[in-house]
Formats: sequence, C-alpha cells, structure tokens
Amino acid sequence: MNYPFCPEEELKDVGKFRPVPKPYGVPSFPVRKFNTPITPKENFLRLARGEKPLWMPNFSVDFNCLQPMVMPDAYARTYGGTDWFGIEWQYEELSRAAMVKPGTRRLSDIVNWEKELVFPDLKAIDWKKDYQEHYADLMEPDRATTFIIVNGCFERLADLTSFEDTFCYLLEEPEAVGDFFEKLTDFHIELFKIAREVYHADAITFHDDMGTQINSFMSPATFREVLLPHYKRMNQAAHNMGLYMILHSCGCVGNQMENFCDTGFDFWEGQDNCNDKTALLKQTTSRMGQVSIFQPPAEMDGEELRQYVENHVKTMAEAGRYMPWVVNTNPGRKVDINEVIYVTSRKLYCGETEEK
Repeated sequence: MNYPFCPEEELKDVGKFRPVPKPYGVPSFPVRKFNTPITPKENFLRLARGEKPLWMPNFSVDFNCLQPMVMPDAYARTYGGTDWFGIEWQYEELSRAAMVKPGTRRLSDIVNWEKELVFPDLKAIDWKKDYQEHYADLMEPDRATTFIIVNGCFERLADLTSFEDTFCYLLEEPEAVGDFFEKLTDFHIELFKIAREVYHADAITFHDDMGTQINSFMSPATFREVLLPHYKRMNQAAHNMGLYMILHSCGCVGNQMENFCDTGFDFWEGQDNCNDKTALLKQTTSRMGQVSIFQPPAEMDGEELRQYVENHVKTMAEAGRYMPWVVNTNPGRKVDINEVIYVTSRKLYCGETEEK
C-alpha cells in the first residue's frame, strides 16, 4: 500500500509516548509522537526484514529500550556492585559508568571454569513480577521493544580473568574457551526466551565490544574459529523465537563485518569515531543494517542544524538500512531534531523531491 507523505496530518499534535525506564542509568522522559501511517513497530519490522520502511526508524522515538535492573549484570554495570558471575564492579564518576574493580579476578584460569564458576539460575528471578511492577503500565505497544544484554562471550571472559590472559586463551586454549562459550550461549538463549515471553521483546541488543580505537582485539580468522560458531547458534535460536539481533560492538571492528554478517546479526551498533560507518553500511546492508549514536554539536541550531540533520539522513538512507539513536545535548534548541529526521526520511522513502 502506498502512503504519500501528508505533513498536515502526520505532524499534528497527537501527544507523547510515555517514558519507559531507560538503560545505562539514563533518565527516562516523554518523547513526541508523530501521527504515522503505520506503527513505529511495523516500520522497524519492515527495515529488519529488508523491506522499504516509510521513514528512518529512530531509536529515541520508536523503541521501548529495556534493561531490567533485576538482572545483576545490568545493575552492576550501571551503578557498581556484584554481577551475575560474582565479579565486582566499581562506579566511576568521570565516565558515569562502572568498570571491573581493579585487582578483581573471578576465574583463575579458563581450564578451571567448570570447577570455579556457578552459572546463574534464571528461574530464581521473578521476571513476571518485575515486568508488572516496572514496565506493564508504561510499555507502548505501538513501539518496537529491544531488550539489552551486556557482557557477551569475549567481554565475559575478559571480565572474569583479564584482557591479556583472554587474548592468550583464544590462541592457546581454544577447546576450553569453546566449552565455556557453549555453556554461556545456552545461558543467553534462555535469557532470550524470558525477554521474548515476559517482556515482549522484538529485538535483543547484545553487547560484546571487540576492538580498540585502532583495530579489532582479534583477527577475523580467530573470530571465525572461536566465536562465530557460538554466535551463529545463538542468533539462529533468537530468530526462531521471532527476535531480531542487534550487536553492540565498540572499537575499530570494520575488519569483522563479514564475520558479524555470517553469525546472523541483523544490525551492528558501532562506534562512529573510529569506523567509516557509511562505507561499512554500503558494504553489508544487504545482510546487516546499522544503529548509530547521532549527536549533533551542542552549539548548533537553526538552519545550520536542520541542514546538518538532513544531510545525515540522506547520506545514511542512501547507504542502506540505518537507524539513528539521537542524543540531544542541547534540549533548548529551536529545531526539533526528531522531526527533521522523520520529515526528511519520510520524503525520501516515499519518493518526494524538494521540487515537489
């Protein structure tokens, strides 16, 4: 069905989406609704399926983003404390996030993981109670829901031991690493079931940072040998549940794009200041889309800001399947960034030109 852009209808005041508890300790706030021809959820699903959306999905507007603090990992990574595997995290005021407390080591050696680690019992948490108390009355059914999970396979092993030892284990103890990742993958799949059945998730945002500012932590060959089989099984299980998979992976990881595609991730949420996101999107968009933080300079406003946002939307829409996550560091702006994204992409996707 064709949906011509009708600004008089689509931009009229129809209220705001209610705030949903946000991940990463970020305050939640209401956000403006647009009178869209289809729901934001259906629009996202079009993009995820490789179909043409009506507008560029905007994480800041179109999604319920959940990271339930009933998960010890979520709380410890945000505020400090002990995570699911007994690792102590320490809150750092400067970064407004937590890191593994210096000197902490939970696992003596990867070969000892079966003897030294106790995997969390997911049945011990009353997930339905958490959903009813914190989300049931706030969830917006017209929006897609992504359930955020931190500490993927690589990060988990590094947090349990150290980065230096983890690099060695990947090369020297592939069998023990593989057995541990197999168990960890089973754990994640069980958590996906909870996300889907209790929290009604449409997508999982799965964290596993894979690089520094200048290169990936491991070669593509090592990734294929050690990590790819487990992530491929994990993603297939998620897809069987009707979930889409978003890999959050910071660092300069452009050399891993084909691997990320081969594992079956549907989107990559990566770091803009050390990757050519546009080129990588063009390279992989037939197999994997992108999510990206979009943060216009705080001092920018007026026509300059409007043009800046329009150019970004046009560039990324031309590159492929893309969703921005808007961070507005200047809420006093005259220009509504979310509106510019919606209007610009709506015109692009329905074939309007400036002359029209």
